[in-house]
Amino acid sequence: MGVEVLDGHRVVPVVVLDDAARADDLGAALVAGGLPVAEVTFRTPEAASVLGRLAERGDLVVGAGTVITAEQVDRAHDAGARFVVSPGLSADVVRRCQALDLPVFPGVSTATEIIAALDLGLETVKLFPAEACGGLPTVKALSAAFPQVRFMPTGGITAASAPAYLAHPAVVAVGGSWMVAPDLLAAGDWDEVSRRCADLHADLHADLHADLQGAPA
Repeated sequence: MGVEVLDGHRVVPVVVLDDAARADDLGAALVAGGLPVAEVTFRTPEAASVLGRLAERGDLVVGAGTVITAEQVDRAHDAGARFVVSPGLSADVVRRCQALDLPVFPGVSTATEIIAALDLGLETVKLFPAEACGGLPTVKALSAAFPQVRFMPTGGITAASAPAYLAHPAVVAVGGSWMVAPDLLAAGDWDEVSRRCADLHADLHADLHADLQGAPA
């Protein structure tokens, strides 16, 4: 299993939420905005509970992010995670995910780390921190050396920069937090979350339509 778990969603909202009671409102906002997918980061004590509440809805593809130990993999799996994302490459995390048949996207930023991921049987990785480690030029350079590898850049990506990443054939998706910014979640501004998701959804579909219109017959 790999990126197909994302059900074709090319942008993954990266969620940091410390109140499980708000998870249903967040899930409803994502669905209403046409972006029913979330990576719940394991940076807060409530992460597993938030993930579980979102997964229980049944209308979202929910994964766990910032997973750095095999024990966290187990907690994420038990909570209903359908994929795991890590900021770095841990063989223990990858092997535990593989044992559970759980798609995993470890973070890499160098050719050496990509080779290590390939040695573990992976061909889709998270480029992190994307902007800080060179952005799209780094994607282009690494994909030239490793044409079989697909990337999910995350870290510093914005609504303005996402389309350029997504236009590159080696990029299967990007992760970002602008549509689920901490200030929006803290304020419970679910309408703005939905609006940002809807704007992104519309922009992506407009770009796809333009590509199809410009394709040779």
